[in-house]
Amino acid sequence: MTPKILPTSLFRRMVPGLAGLALTACAHDPHTLLDTLRTHRLVDLSHPFAVDIPHWSGFPPATRTTLYDYPQAGFKAEQYCHVGQWGTHIDPPGHFFAQLRMLDAIPAGEMLMPLVVIDVHRQVAANPDYTVTLADIIDWERRHGPVPAGSFVALRTDWSKRWPDQAKMLNADAQGVKHYPGWSLEPLKYLYETRKITASGHETTDTDPGLSTSKDDYSLESYVLGTNHYQVELLAHLDAVPEAGAVALVVWPNVARGTGFPVRVLALVNPAP
Repeated sequence: MTPKILPTSLFRRMVPGLAGLALTACAHDPHTLLDTLRTHRLVDLSHPFAVDIPHWSGFPPATRTTLYDYPQAGFKAEQYCHVGQWGTHIDPPGHFFAQLRMLDAIPAGEMLMPLVVIDVHRQVAANPDYTVTLADIIDWERRHGPVPAGSFVALRTDWSKRWPDQAKMLNADAQGVKHYPGWSLEPLKYLYETRKITASGHETTDTDPGLSTSKDDYSLESYVLGTNHYQVELLAHLDAVPEAGAVALVVWPNVARGTGFPVRVLALVNPAP
């Protein structure tokens, strides 16, 4: 199968933070684009993968087993056993809806996107049950202009600073009710239906806030996946990227009929002026 190459015009629309001059020049000299990219800062928005990291309570523990080891075998090989939704991971629409897209049905063109960061970490510091509002999105647009179509919108709460402590991530009270921030329906509908974003992500274990998941209410995640778009959970280091102007690269294995998998999320940030 011949790989699909994004046209330069489409690439410019998807990635406005990259210099158009470099994109034009790369048609004649691929090193020009590479040199331009190397002037940008690369930020890893993923947590390290391990067997004992925070995860949804309904999942069994992950395991990591050594099958062959050196020096006896002359090499080392390990077997990993984990659910698809482990660590920083992608939820494709097929995670909730059998008739919608699985991992292998999401094209590579949806892996590279303008990065939009909605920063509500101050609100969350004052109220761990805070849920993002439409006013938060409008406030971002007042500063940066309309959320670009095709964007990856990440919700910054700084909740990832509690990693890798499972108890601190869940933040449950004495009655077992979890208290962590999340999305709300109105801003999600605005982003997906009006602004036509490609995907969204957050630092917590769920789209829905802890008060909702404590009641087994995952209606917001159901909404996102029901639009036939994907989301990424358990993001990290959103405090190291700007609210606007960066580029997100979300990469996962091309798992046939995959319903979820750990991902590597990288942000390409323009150098400081």
